[in-house]
Amino acid sequence: MTPVKYLFAIIILSSIVFLNQCSNADLEETQIKNKQTNQRRIYKNLNIHDALPKTVKAPKDNLPNSKKIALGKLLFYDPILSGDKDVACASCHHPLSGYTEYRDLSIGVNGKGLGSKRVFNQPNEIPIVKRNAQTILNTAFNGINTSNEYAPENAPMFWDVRVKSLEQQALEPILAFEEMRGTHFSKTEILDQVVNRLKDTPEYVALFEDAFGKPASINEKNIAKSIAAFERTLVTSKSRFDLYMQGDGNAMSLSEKDGFTAFNRVGCGNCHNGPMLSDYKSHVIGVPANPKLPAFDTGINETYAFRTASLRNLRFTAPYMHNGNFNTLKEVLEFYEDIGNGKNKHQEVNREQLDPFIDELELTVRDIGPIISFLNTLNDSNFDKEIPESVPSGLPVGGNIN
Repeated sequence: MTPVKYLFAIIILSSIVFLNQCSNADLEETQIKNKQTNQRRIYKNLNIHDALPKTVKAPKDNLPNSKKIALGKLLFYDPILSGDKDVACASCHHPLSGYTEYRDLSIGVNGKGLGSKRVFNQPNEIPIVKRNAQTILNTAFNGINTSNEYAPENAPMFWDVRVKSLEQQALEPILAFEEMRGTHFSKTEILDQVVNRLKDTPEYVALFEDAFGKPASINEKNIAKSIAAFERTLVTSKSRFDLYMQGDGNAMSLSEKDGFTAFNRVGCGNCHNGPMLSDYKSHVIGVPANPKLPAFDTGINETYAFRTASLRNLRFTAPYMHNGNFNTLKEVLEFYEDIGNGKNKHQEVNREQLDPFIDELELTVRDIGPIISFLNTLNDSNFDKEIPESVPSGLPVGGNIN
């Protein structure tokens, strides 16, 4: 090699070393900045959670009173509201199961049994309900945001947010063919039929008059108001997480606190925030289809989007997701780990359709245990489990569940 060529080679090699050093320095600086940004995001997210409020709001036209609440509870357990008088609200939202049921998809009209033991009577022409029954616990706070603000008259209900407020929600199952209406009445007939049944029951006539303060007060609006008033009493605001957020540092263990941090670090807090651990927005995440259903559930506006579920009282609310496809929290988190790593789990949902937050998920196997520990701090078993001994119709309490 000539001296000129040798000198040129040295210059080139030095340049490469220099550029490498610069590149490594830039990379290290970028990594530090990303880590700092990530840490800021973690601490910011820790601040977007809070304890449940200690009081419950109600719409101005449905302020609670003890008689209205007691009436609503009786209606909740009375199968007189269903077309065939065989299913009540409590058939699928039972206190023994945290006001939901241990089933992936509900069996309404023409069913018998409770929870996982519930089956259709034969012969049967009623389809299975296509979505998982959500718990009624804490639905009084539906729609609450990270500033603890919510409007009870505009609270989003159901997986597809098809109605707003507990008052509107209360009548929807009665109208639904496979839930409570059945084959004998049309959608336009069923509420009139229920109202007439209640008017023909002397005890209900007296109870409605006591609750609403005037004769002839049995109508569909007051049925809904009574049930909603009762449902707003089903609040669990004394979980260990609530106590921790109220200032009791010992209410959660160190591992649970680590799980809380991990929950936000990996991106769960992007959608599961506020006192109810839900942003109440719609998201496409591509949960696998439930094979029990004859067709794909396309969700909100046929986009495969569903409303973010609350994470409170998960101990009572398995199986999980809108179609009950996952039996354990571990399965849920493994699903999020998979989609966060680019795996598609629903044959009709492309990667491009998934919510942008999916790309921010950084969930790993080692995060799953701590996060589950944290989620268990959101459980609170202190809720009304008292079941009426009888209902005014004289029908079986809770419907055909025995």
